[in-house]
Amino acid sequence: MQVFSVQGMTCGHCVKAVTRAVQSQDEGAVVEVDLGAKQVRVQSSLEAPQILALIRDEGYQAEVLA
Repeated sequence: MQVFSVQGMTCGHCVKAVTRAVQSQDEGAVVEVDLGAKQVRVQSSLEAPQILALIRDEGYQAEVLA
């Protein structure tokens, strides 16, 4: 499980946007979003830089936590 700090997420739409972005490249990805902690956990075959790029393309600031 990869963990990312993502700034700018505030609602369910944000959750869907980030989830869809990752799953557009890996349909089987498991994406868990914690709005309160501003964290996204991803279980995927994608590498962290790929996931960061997908999240950033949606307009959010993101960095790897673990």
